[in-house]
Amino acid sequence: MLNKSRYIAPFVLLLLLFPRLLSAQYRISGTVFDSSRHYVLEAVSVLSTSGKGAFTDGDGHYSIDVGEKDSIWFSYLGKPTIKFPILKILNPMEFDISLQVNATVLKEVKVVQRNYKQDSLQNREDYAKIFNYQKPGLKVVSPSYGVGAGFDLDELINIFRFRRNKSMLAFQKRLVIEEQEKYVTHRFNKGLVRRLTGIDGAALDSFMIVFRPPFFFTQSAGDYEFQQYIKHAGERFKLGLRPEPFKLPESTDEND
Repeated sequence: MLNKSRYIAPFVLLLLLFPRLLSAQYRISGTVFDSSRHYVLEAVSVLSTSGKGAFTDGDGHYSIDVGEKDSIWFSYLGKPTIKFPILKILNPMEFDISLQVNATVLKEVKVVQRNYKQDSLQNREDYAKIFNYQKPGLKVVSPSYGVGAGFDLDELINIFRFRRNKSMLAFQKRLVIEEQEKYVTHRFNKGLVRRLTGIDGAALDSFMIVFRPPFFFTQSAGDYEFQQYIKHAGERFKLGLRPEPFKLPESTDEND
C-alpha cells in the first residue's frame, strides 16, 4: 500500500505558498540625486500605492518592499514625482532617480516633531512686541486754536496714534485667540479622542467640531477631568445628543 503522506505533504505546502505566489513581493532600492546627479538627497519620501513608505538616508539611499501591482513615487519639499509602475522598473535593485532640485543652493533643513510648547514660545518670540503691547494711558491734550480751518499738527498726530493703538490692540487680541485655539487643539486631539471613545472616520471629524471644548475649560481641567469629559461627550455623540453647556469653574474663595 502506498504511503499517502508522501503525496499529501507537498500538496499542503503548495496550498500554503499559493497565496504568496499570487501576490509576489518586490524590493525596490536605489539612490536619489539632485538635478546635477552630483549630490545625493536625504529625507526624500518614497511612497507606494499600497500605503507603504520609506525615506532616503544620509547617502540618498532607499529601500522599500512593494507588490507587483504597486506603483511608487518620490516626494521632496512637498513636490511629488510621477508614479512608476513596479512591473515597468527594469532594475529593481538600482532604481536611481534625479529630482529637479539643486542641492548646492539648498539651505539646511531641520525636521523636528511638532511640539505645542515650542510652537507657542516661538510664536511669543516672533510677536513679542505685539504680545507685550499695553494700551497707553489716557493723556489730556490741551486744545489749540490755530488760525484757519482743519486740525493742527498735534491733533493729527493724536488721531494717527489712536488708530495705530486700536490696530495694535486688535492684532494682539487676534494673536491671543489664535494661541488659545492652538492650545485647545493640542489637548483635544484626534489620537486621544479616538482612544477614549472608539469613534473614527468621518464621525470623528464631526465629533471634533461639535464637541470641541472652550479654552477656559481646556485650560482649567486636569487630565482626569478632561478625559472624563471626552468619554461622556463620546457617549452623548453616539446617542445623537448635543453637547451640554459648559459652566465656569466655581470660585474657591473662602470669603464668597
